[in-house]
Amino acid sequence: MNILPVPMALQLPESNPAPKAEQGKGFGEVLNKAINHLNQTQIQADKAMQDFLVGDIQDIHQVTIPMQEAKLTMQLAVEVRNKIVEAYQEISRMQL
Repeated sequence: MNILPVPMALQLPESNPAPKAEQGKGFGEVLNKAINHLNQTQIQADKAMQDFLVGDIQDIHQVTIPMQEAKLTMQLAVEVRNKIVEAYQEISRMQL
């Protein structure tokens, strides 16, 4: 059984090293940027689906790729949210 390499790497919103100008940004700005990226992927997936439905796109791959990217981005966002909620609950259970 041959295992082929994955042709496309998962694109994470913060996968590139941050330039020096962004190092001073707070958590809120990073979170806001990630949410904006999530929103953009959802919009691109919706547009690709609409274009496919009206016949502007004939190749199904041009629709599935943005939809899978949007799905993975949403799953990542949900996992990050779950970790944040879990951390908050852990902190709130600490006795002072």
